[in-house]
Amino acid sequence: EMEGLFPQKTTGFARVAVDRGLDRYPDGLTYALDDELADLTIGEEVMVPLGRGNTPTPGYVVELSRETDTSGPVKHVLARTKTPALPADLIELARWIASYYLAPLGPTISSMLPAPVRRRTGSVTHRMIDLASDPPDQLRAPTKKQRAVLEVFDSLPAEQRPIDRRTLVQMAGLQTASPIDRLVQNGLLVETRQTAIEAAWGRTGRPTTEQPTPTEAQQRVIDDIASELTTGFSTHLIRGVTGAGKTEVYLRLIEQVVNANRIALVLVPEISLTPQTGARLTGRFPDHWVALLHSGLTAAQRHQQWSQVANDEVDIVLGARSAVLSPLRRDRLGVIVVDEEHDHSYKQDSMPRYHGRDVAIRLGQMAECPVVLGSATPSLESWANATEKNTYRLHDLPERAPGLTLPRVRIVDMARDRHQQGGESWSALGPTLEQALGETLDAGGQALLLLNRRGFASYLACRNRACDWMLTCDDCDVSMVMHRQHDLPRGGFVRCHHCLSEQRVPRSCPACGQGITAKGQGTQRIEEVLSRRFPSLVSNETLRRIDSDTMRTAEDLHGVLEAFGDGKVRVLLGTQMIAKGLDYPGVRLVGVLDADTSIHLPDFRASERTFQLVAQVCGRCGRGRAPGRAIIQTYNPEMPAIQCAASGEFHKFARAELEDRRACGLPPISRMARIVVQDQNLDRCEAQAQAIKDQLEASS
Repeated sequence: EMEGLFPQKTTGFARVAVDRGLDRYPDGLTYALDDELADLTIGEEVMVPLGRGNTPTPGYVVELSRETDTSGPVKHVLARTKTPALPADLIELARWIASYYLAPLGPTISSMLPAPVRRRTGSVTHRMIDLASDPPDQLRAPTKKQRAVLEVFDSLPAEQRPIDRRTLVQMAGLQTASPIDRLVQNGLLVETRQTAIEAAWGRTGRPTTEQPTPTEAQQRVIDDIASELTTGFSTHLIRGVTGAGKTEVYLRLIEQVVNANRIALVLVPEISLTPQTGARLTGRFPDHWVALLHSGLTAAQRHQQWSQVANDEVDIVLGARSAVLSPLRRDRLGVIVVDEEHDHSYKQDSMPRYHGRDVAIRLGQMAECPVVLGSATPSLESWANATEKNTYRLHDLPERAPGLTLPRVRIVDMARDRHQQGGESWSALGPTLEQALGETLDAGGQALLLLNRRGFASYLACRNRACDWMLTCDDCDVSMVMHRQHDLPRGGFVRCHHCLSEQRVPRSCPACGQGITAKGQGTQRIEEVLSRRFPSLVSNETLRRIDSDTMRTAEDLHGVLEAFGDGKVRVLLGTQMIAKGLDYPGVRLVGVLDADTSIHLPDFRASERTFQLVAQVCGRCGRGRAPGRAIIQTYNPEMPAIQCAASGEFHKFARAELEDRRACGLPPISRMARIVVQDQNLDRCEAQAQAIKDQLEASS
């Protein structure tokens, strides 16, 4: 029987979420399957004809059925692709993300597949050769060429075996690999096959780190949560001061989970934290396989780690926010840990705009396992859930772990400091911080300096006070930031940190023709000031700047952090990348050059962010034997966010801030959504936005 233009037999129907931003069919479109696709499974990627021109378009199978739910002719699925299938569990999670964050389903599923996995990067196998562990009694004397091969093995240190077959051919000075293959047949050598990545990653036994004995407070939290590890879903919030030893609590819980042959999923906010956490996990669990999922891996490594998770070969999955979308076996998931749960890098700012912590909680619900959130400065959402709504269980760690001291914190009023120093000559260091830095360096300590602005100067303006010209970006109307580069005319260029467009520094003010001055301090300028003031600080050697201009890759960052850990780098100057989670005993001074950068943002979470930043960065010192000190410079010394952060009073801050939010009807008291209206025509766009507003007001 002919079905329109399609002579194929139909054996069933698939609902396919097309990888396009279609809002009209949020659940996918129905396509028919013919015989060779009868064994299609949920989660596979297929090509389907879309639209009037039947353009072949990729999509994902989200449902299969015997019957069709649409009337009229149904198009057929064209073919399956080579992309690895996603587990059905993950498709279910994608449906929740798409509905909760209002994103089209196809692109949401697509974003769960890292590009290297789709391209299958690094799945080429390498043939690795090693000496046989029990060679047979010699049958026949080896030929001259075979002897050359065996001599290579005699000269190789043990850690360089097994060796790639092609490399061995070169080292033995052979033209072909047949002498090697003959030795493998004779049983003197053995051949194993590995993918490119396993060959690079050798699974060596890692040293175990010694286990500290938990304090009473830690043990209480461990016991409390451990009692719920097998009873299904629950959410726990550990509120511990910085340095209270939250990591040890996580490790003990993970230990119980992996010993029961279940999986632990650990999320950390920032790629920069992963090496330290990774080293702790792999050191503590040398017999368990830890998968690392983050953007700093090479494409081949990402593919390999992802495939290992998908093949259920791992016990612990550690990564940044996207690790919550990894293809792990949900029935084996035993605990989910979200460290530094307040961190805003858990929120993805491109489609689908999910929040890693909230998806983790949903995943815990689906997998019926506990979720543990930890932070020294919890987000007000989580705090309200734990204290007012009581949907989370709160666990407190009020003291620092033994051997750690709380730093002495001093708030410096920049207006007063500047006045004393005589206005114009004032540098962003300020006399108090400069003196403290000098003392710290003389005493052989290390320092962290935090400034939340990249570049050399935050804006360029006209020298003439009567003229208010300021250089802004042509495309997005924000001030352009000056970056120093000595080989350019006028010593640099300006860049917009929103759209990344760049231009030259103008000669003079286009409005009145007078000279131009660079105002506001950026990390580049502070770097210059520091290396001028302190002879022991040499840029790129003992003084390192960490911001997204200098740190292009994860390797750059890990290299700098390693040098800082070894004491080669004396001062780290950076943006908020350095405020989080780092644990270095040599840090005796932390300076916040300007705590106000985040206060003036037009964001209702501005004071919450300021509190978190200051409290977190102060927590980076006093982790060694010498007591640390922190100096916070601000033009708003009276602000509760800064005062409470300096004295470490989270409860007091949270109480006041929640009252403010309640008075204004802001989250977590209410919910907030952002609606973006885009149109090429401004009038149409405004009319549409107005119509949406009227509709919402009418229905509320």
